Amino acid sequence: MAAVILSFSTLQGLRICTQKLSWSKRGVRLASGAVGRIEKVLIANRGEIACRVMRTAKKMGVRSVAVYSDADRHSMHVAMADEAYHIGPPPSQQSYLCMEKVLQVAKQSGSHAVHPGYGFLSENTEFAEACKQEGIIFIGPPSSAIRDMGIKSTSKHIMSAAGVPIIGGYHGEDQSNERLQAEAAQIGYPVMIKAVRGGGGKGMRIALTEADFLEQLESARREARKSFNDDVMLVEKFVEDPRHVEVQVFGDMHGNAVYLFERDCSVQRRHQKIIEEAPGPDISPEVRRKLGEAAVRAAKAVDYVGAGTVEFIMDAQHNFYFMEMNTRLQVEHPVSEMITGTDLVEWQLRVAAGERLPLLQDDIILKGHSFEARIYAEDPNNDFLPGAGPLLHLSTPPADQHTRIETGVREGDEVSAHYDPMIAKLVVWGEDRSAALKKLRYCLQQYNIVGLNTNIDFLLSLSGHPQFEAGNVSTSFIPQHYADLFPAARAPSGETVCQAALALVLQERRDTQQFTQVSSDPFSPFGSSSGWRSNIHFNRNISLQLGDKKADVVVVYNKDGSYTMRIGEEAYHVTGQVETEGGASFLHCSVNGVKSRPKLVILDDTVHLFSKEGSAQVSVPVPKYLAGVSGSGAQGGAVAPMTGTIEKVLVKAGDKVAVGDPLVVMIAMKMEHTIRAPKAGVIKRVFFSEGSQANRHAPLVELEEEEGEGQEQEEGSSSQ
Repeated sequence: MAAVILSFSTLQGLRICTQKLSWSKRGVRLASGAVGRIEKVLIANRGEIACRVMRTAKKMGVRSVAVYSDADRHSMHVAMADEAYHIGPPPSQQSYLCMEKVLQVAKQSGSHAVHPGYGFLSENTEFAEACKQEGIIFIGPPSSAIRDMGIKSTSKHIMSAAGVPIIGGYHGEDQSNERLQAEAAQIGYPVMIKAVRGGGGKGMRIALTEADFLEQLESARREARKSFNDDVMLVEKFVEDPRHVEVQVFGDMHGNAVYLFERDCSVQRRHQKIIEEAPGPDISPEVRRKLGEAAVRAAKAVDYVGAGTVEFIMDAQHNFYFMEMNTRLQVEHPVSEMITGTDLVEWQLRVAAGERLPLLQDDIILKGHSFEARIYAEDPNNDFLPGAGPLLHLSTPPADQHTRIETGVREGDEVSAHYDPMIAKLVVWGEDRSAALKKLRYCLQQYNIVGLNTNIDFLLSLSGHPQFEAGNVSTSFIPQHYADLFPAARAPSGETVCQAALALVLQERRDTQQFTQVSSDPFSPFGSSSGWRSNIHFNRNISLQLGDKKADVVVVYNKDGSYTMRIGEEAYHVTGQVETEGGASFLHCSVNGVKSRPKLVILDDTVHLFSKEGSAQVSVPVPKYLAGVSGSGAQGGAVAPMTGTIEKVLVKAGDKVAVGDPLVVMIAMKMEHTIRAPKAGVIKRVFFSEGSQANRHAPLVELEEEEGEGQEQEEGSSSQ
């Protein structure tokens, strides 16, 4: 079913009404419909952020124009828009990043303004300038602010002059390997290598020692060239175990600038945020004020207009240092909206049309606490490797006055390999941090997806960790608590296996009842599911696949309608039935007297059970004679973990490699992945050249084990 987006709570809505009255008292013109001359806005983006902008545009009576690639022809943002225009093939360089095509659509559609969302062209100085030259309003800051804040070395100098605390490092023009390595040695390891035009974790690497500096430098450069067409780097001291705290700022064309408090975005993987909250835990009012005032100084230093975020690194003593400024709307902006009762997209449209800020600093009141969890198509147990595929089943928690679901997909849609693997953002609000966290966990338990791997169970584990509950967060949280967050895989319990077997038996009963209703032979043994069917006689065997293990279940049909199930030496008394509520199926069951009510989805003889403890997947194994066989390349080398482009081939036929040596660098899902040798041996064959496209599971490199080498390692790949 399509996910629902709820803008604000009833309480927040009342606060917005109150705020609008205060705007009128200050003499600011209020428009019930279009703002200024923005009557039609083109959203130069896709997915959830495009849908997010359209929602506010519709609320304000502003018509929305969508652009889409071939991959997004049937997407949610296209369906939501008042108009939609095709702009090219799936690769973003030929569609969403092609400013000429976007501007052409803006002129063709008669759009008064362009909202760039985040990513793509949102922080592109040339695009902002091109919009201005065409007489189209760019909903963002002046191009000069984008330029100054987009180049990290420049921004550091500006911030230092404005009295904003900065962290030391090398931001010079000499980009030779020797100079950068020498500066790193002088700074002292570990160091952070960052693209000067970077953002979103792209073009960023940590060098722990001098030995791995050059490899990390080259990797960061490659990713920076791909993402920003600029591989200039800076090197700075890496603050170990810091907190990532950022401040939402907003400026107008009349010299006003305000902060809407801070967000803590410390919990990350691959230098990308995974869960955010506002306000930051355990931050005193004094530190909060200093953070906000420093962020406003940063904004005023570049005459900032519109929504922006000033990001800081914070140490254990709550000292903070400027990291960078994102000159756009952030992915996690909803948590700031939830604690201030504002609509920042509405602010963007009004300010872009020349209006003053809707609220001044003293009018902005912090209330409650909010969390945002990013739900991704990825495998946390495989180094968070992103994936793509269809959303065969998608059900979400109901949107209510304290819950928002920001998404750009519906059940049946496909998560494309061409773009970011984020499925949705789950945003909740509570009176305090404890209440908001409880709400977050409750909603995560109700977010059920079948068809591809997701990080939902990981988010449940993370949000339930005692240290996270206590607010003890840092950017090292996941590696520090790895053992707790990634416990050794355990086979499903006997109770879960019984639930799965019961679900299959009940489905069979439903199917046979339907057969009886349409069959001309009501006495056919195939129309019975009572256990008396031919060759069954009261009991039967069901083989189930539990991950890489199998379980044989003996099901005994009792005359009272219950079942006795035997798994090895254990016996279970089982009763239950499937009930449908609100379009979803639930298995009301009892196993040895313990009642439960997991949500149930059965697809292709695979049972998916969703409960408060997480999810379980149990399937009927495929007979060996029907199972496919892997190609020799997959058995004797490295395979592509997903569809992507071969960026760099690091080996050739005849090379000797050790376990873990880099073989190939792939670009997929907007990320760089280094595919490493699963075993030691000699390269027999390389299947792809640089620049070519490789499909998921395609053999990349074939390896031959040298005689006398050690045991073959399990196949796999890792990403940097």
